[in-house]
Amino acid sequence: MNITILGAGFAALTAVKQTRKHAPDAIITVIAPKEEFVYLPSLIWIPSGLRKGDDLRINLHNFFNRQRVQFVEASVENIINGGRTVVTNQGEFHNDGLIIASGGRFIKKLPGIEHAITPCEGIAAAERIKSRLEGMSGGTIAIGFGANPNEPSAMRGGPMFEFLFGIDNLLRKQGRRDKFKLVFFNPAPEPGKRLGPKVPENLVKMMSSKGIDTHLGHKMVGFEENLVKTEGGEFHADLILFMPGMTGPAWLPNSELPKSAGGMIVADMHCQVEGYEHTFVAGDAGSFPGPDWQAKQAHAADLQAKAAAKNLVKSLKGETDFEAFKHELICIVDTLKHGILIKRTEQGTTLLPPCRLMHYAKRAFEWLYLRQYR
Repeated sequence: MNITILGAGFAALTAVKQTRKHAPDAIITVIAPKEEFVYLPSLIWIPSGLRKGDDLRINLHNFFNRQRVQFVEASVENIINGGRTVVTNQGEFHNDGLIIASGGRFIKKLPGIEHAITPCEGIAAAERIKSRLEGMSGGTIAIGFGANPNEPSAMRGGPMFEFLFGIDNLLRKQGRRDKFKLVFFNPAPEPGKRLGPKVPENLVKMMSSKGIDTHLGHKMVGFEENLVKTEGGEFHADLILFMPGMTGPAWLPNSELPKSAGGMIVADMHCQVEGYEHTFVAGDAGSFPGPDWQAKQAHAADLQAKAAAKNLVKSLKGETDFEAFKHELICIVDTLKHGILIKRTEQGTTLLPPCRLMHYAKRAFEWLYLRQYR
């Protein structure tokens, strides 16, 4: 049983563990550009100095050795032969079964988007935010996010609320909040609705209590060096943080794999790629059926990877009793001082008020999660 897993992020690493669990004797090959995992949820703490870049980079060499994984440092260029061949810049690799967990990419089509920092692009982006904040004596900071209109789940909204409240608290701690104007902008009139029906109202109230201005419900037009432009008007900003919507990996448009309207790999409730045998997808690369509130987040990627690995091994054994992945959204919106726990399932939403304990719970979870890969 020769299984290939693409990627080195949340979905890929969970897929490695689960595949090894269900197929102890399988040959597992991981293909990724780097033998490294970056814990993206903690990028929010880099501007304040609570975390440094090296705290969030994990070399995966020891983890792969423990899991008896063959690592190939390469970039994927295509998937052909019904999923059985992965084409990379280092040659072709064949498999009996494939899990695509190579992540997605941000849509950088808005005019002038180069003038905005996209925080979740990685450690360098978060370090740039830290540097820019340290170099500012005052001014306007604009923070917002967009969506993929053809793929409602393909957005990263939660981290932008965290950067917003985190920067507000950082400036207060430094005693210079009064020198800055903070503006949150979003094309949706009720940002954060995916987290639960009561969440937008609570978040906007929290912004108001902290003196954060809002510019909501207007479609994005673009950016200039110090300008945010929407159909509802434009406003000045000395620093712009913007998270655009997401689409599939760069190699996907030229692939024969089935693609959704939003440019992601079409999968079923079992994470199997539509029309492809022994080929599964998990995480940001996939377009999955389910409730309209499901989001692209690490927890969802882990749940999809568990199902994908289990179902792939079943399919290679000729079994057909596949399991559907669980629809669940869990996050702690951190403010640098407090945390707001939000959990959403098909049964409903749990929203807890800001609590200092939740801030430390988020830090503890980071430590526990990374320990397995160190």
